[in-house]
Amino acid sequence: MPTKKPNIAVVYFPGNNCEAEALDAVLAAEMNGKILRWNQKKEVEKYDGYIIPGGWGYEDRIRAGVIMAKDPVFDIIKKGAENGKPVLGICNGAQALVECGMIPGLKNKVEMALAPNKNPFISGYYCTWIHIKSAENNNKCAFTKFIEKEQIIPVPIAHGEGRYITKDRELLQQLIKNKQIIFRYSTKGGKIEESFPTNPNGAMYNIAAICNKKGNVMAIMPHPERASFVRQLPDITDLKNKGTGKILEIEKPAPARLIFDSMKKYIEEKVV
Repeated sequence: MPTKKPNIAVVYFPGNNCEAEALDAVLAAEMNGKILRWNQKKEVEKYDGYIIPGGWGYEDRIRAGVIMAKDPVFDIIKKGAENGKPVLGICNGAQALVECGMIPGLKNKVEMALAPNKNPFISGYYCTWIHIKSAENNNKCAFTKFIEKEQIIPVPIAHGEGRYITKDRELLQQLIKNKQIIFRYSTKGGKIEESFPTNPNGAMYNIAAICNKKGNVMAIMPHPERASFVRQLPDITDLKNKGTGKILEIEKPAPARLIFDSMKKYIEEKVV
């Protein structure tokens, strides 16, 4: 009998965006999925995993992600995560996962912040293409099962508050020890440089993504859903100009798709 496809809920809050791109990436990874509003609580709990997309939920009033994090639907998402369901927070979704204490998730309370960017040229919102490098080939993480150690992935960022910080230096060392820091900002060649533009927002330890200790929840500030197809990448002008015969080439998966492929594999392994 054919294996049932994992079914992913892309949970949309007022002010979110990129929910359509997130669903496209889910479907391209051969999963089923649907965009669900935050208030469809009875529907949300039926799904095998969750994606919280980017944007400006509730206009990011007070600070980024905090109002989203207080919504009752997160009680359902937290319960699902406790039962092993994967949860991926992208940009604004990452901010909400930090604000509700699911990331880093060591003390069941808010332990970090995503502070305003530090950028020598631009104050506030900053959008560009960057590179992230897999810090560990950590097979326990739901989102890295197909990603090799120190693999470099091109992805865009688009945020004003993406700087992972904490005053607790012991926490940072604990995250490193636990292998919870999944991606770090790097050069195209994989060099970790703390200075701009390699580190586009001033995040401590060049952190781009963190997972919880169990490995099934990840908060990532860059946008893998915007870099899941070759056609989305910024350096394929020549390929596009070679004519319609190359349409299959530009529809091929880009490296960031592996995050969604890994999510699928994690769910399938868990079910088995």
